[in-house]
Amino acid sequence: MSDQIKFIVDNLNKEPFRKNYNLITFDSLEPMQLLQILNDVLAEIDPKQVVDIREEMPEHTAKRMLSLLGILKYKPPGNATDMSTFRQGLVIGSKPVIYPVLHWLLQRTNELKKRAYLARFLIKLEVPSEFLQDETVADTNKQYEELMEAFKTLHKECEQLKTSGFSTAEIRRDISAMEDEKDQLIKRVERLKKRVETVQNHQRMLKIARQLRVEKEREEFLAQQKQEQKNQLFHAVQRLQRVQNQLKSMRHAAADAKPESLMKRLEEEIKFNSYMVTEKFPKELESKKKELHFLQKVVSEPAMGHSDLLELESNINEINTQINQLIEKKMMRNEPIEGKLSLYRQQASIISRKKEAKAEELQEAKEKLASLEREVSVKTNQTREFDGTEVLKGDEFKRYVSKLRSKSTVFKKKHQIIAEFKAEFGLLQRTEELLKQRHENIQHQLRTIEEKKGISGYSYTQEELERVSALKSEVDEMKGRTLDDMSEMVKKLNSLVSEKKSALAPVIKELRQLRQKCQELTQECDEKKSQYDSCAAGLESNRSKLEQEVRGLREECLQEESRYHYTNCMIKNLEVQLRRATDEMKAYVSSDQQEKRKAIREQYTKNITEQENLGKKLREKQKAVRESHGPNMKQAKMWRDFEQLMECKKQCFLKQQSQTSIGQVIQEGGEDRLIL
Repeated sequence: MSDQIKFIVDNLNKEPFRKNYNLITFDSLEPMQLLQILNDVLAEIDPKQVVDIREEMPEHTAKRMLSLLGILKYKPPGNATDMSTFRQGLVIGSKPVIYPVLHWLLQRTNELKKRAYLARFLIKLEVPSEFLQDETVADTNKQYEELMEAFKTLHKECEQLKTSGFSTAEIRRDISAMEDEKDQLIKRVERLKKRVETVQNHQRMLKIARQLRVEKEREEFLAQQKQEQKNQLFHAVQRLQRVQNQLKSMRHAAADAKPESLMKRLEEEIKFNSYMVTEKFPKELESKKKELHFLQKVVSEPAMGHSDLLELESNINEINTQINQLIEKKMMRNEPIEGKLSLYRQQASIISRKKEAKAEELQEAKEKLASLEREVSVKTNQTREFDGTEVLKGDEFKRYVSKLRSKSTVFKKKHQIIAEFKAEFGLLQRTEELLKQRHENIQHQLRTIEEKKGISGYSYTQEELERVSALKSEVDEMKGRTLDDMSEMVKKLNSLVSEKKSALAPVIKELRQLRQKCQELTQECDEKKSQYDSCAAGLESNRSKLEQEVRGLREECLQEESRYHYTNCMIKNLEVQLRRATDEMKAYVSSDQQEKRKAIREQYTKNITEQENLGKKLREKQKAVRESHGPNMKQAKMWRDFEQLMECKKQCFLKQQSQTSIGQVIQEGGEDRLIL
């Protein structure tokens, strides 16, 4: 209870109440003050509840608060007897009654505001049936219901727009961007017009360009129509082929089938269709109607909050527990006859479920068969379009498949042989590449070693020697040269090698000097590059500073320009106001009555007098309504009592009529006899 009071005090001290209470002062409030605080909270939720409790009768106050709490779906704790105590406590301002109400209201103020707002438009006024017999009243009631439905749809759209994430700022930015784009396009069009005006016969060229655009649009429209007609033709051809296939299948079935099989098939189809029409479809239709009725009921109810959903879930759980308890009690009775009947019922329900499942499977199989037939017809049409030949059927297709299988086995064997050859060829090719690469690597290593040792070309000369020696051996074998010729050839070759070495020695010395010079130049280049980078970085920083200064000066210039334009606008507005004030003074001071009537002061005084007269009339009307309110309420109560009395008479008459229709009771000799 203390947490509840603390929560109430904290919320009352905040906006929009600002009561400045603490726990002691709030607990010491009188019942009338508590009722006034409750009324203030209700007035915050529904502005119509702004009333001073001291000027209102307690019965009217309790009735008004109870009706609003009923609209807000407040459920006081307890049963029917507690409801009477709740009403009495609300009338006298009892703390155990007021505190829970305040706690509940302050917990969900925003949600209850929305609910009260919707209740103003969604609570339907009950019109008696005898009044609805009048056409004008019935039409008005119908318009009222239509307006209520329209309000529901508009409110839903409004909530969706609120939660969709669109904001007015974004829309304004988009509009401003579109306006800027529009201005840019207008300027671009004007520039293009100025350019075109200098060209000769520009009007004729513009006319031709306009005609070209129109013809292009017409061409696109005709192409679209052509495509639509092609699609329609394709669908018509497909439909024709589908009908032809159905006709062929029906003729084939009629040619091959016997009358007995046809009759049997038709009887099965009739049984299946009669089951679907008499049992399955009515059940589905009834379930759909129930679901639709439930959804309409949910839609017709006002919006529910999280607390309402929690209450419904708790009620559902309680009802489920009660159902389970009743089932357990029924099972504990163990009546034999009921047990046997339950077995038969279970078997019947199982058979019906199996029947429904098989019917659904048969329906799905039929739909699948129809879809497969459509796919087959589409595929046959595609094959005809590609090849122009008919699709093979029956024995021809089997022979074609056997030929394909034999050819596929031969193809697989040949393909395997080719794959083996390809693998062997790839292996040999790879070995050749590896050997070539190894030879190139060895040659490269040999050249680098020769260059390091200063005998570049030695391997080449050696190869030449080997080649020459091979040639020499061949020549010796062929022509029988002697060993002297070979020694002379070796001497010549050695002399050539020595000459090459002596020729390469100065070149190697020069290369060493050039390498040393290259190292010095690269070092100097690196130093110059570092100097350049430091200088470029300094210049870049200076440039960025200058750009920032320029940007700041431009912004200041723009601000000054906007301030200048703003001051000019303000000056013009002040001049207009000054002109209006001088005109008003002239009209007010002038002796001409027509000019005085044109003055704003005279118009305002005239409007004030008219409004005052209207206020007086409305107050008089309000007074008359207040005076006639009590008699009218009494008359309405009398009509309701009269209606209840007539309803009671009607029920008594119906009961008496039902008793007389059954029979007549006669008392004779202390005995009662019933005569039918």
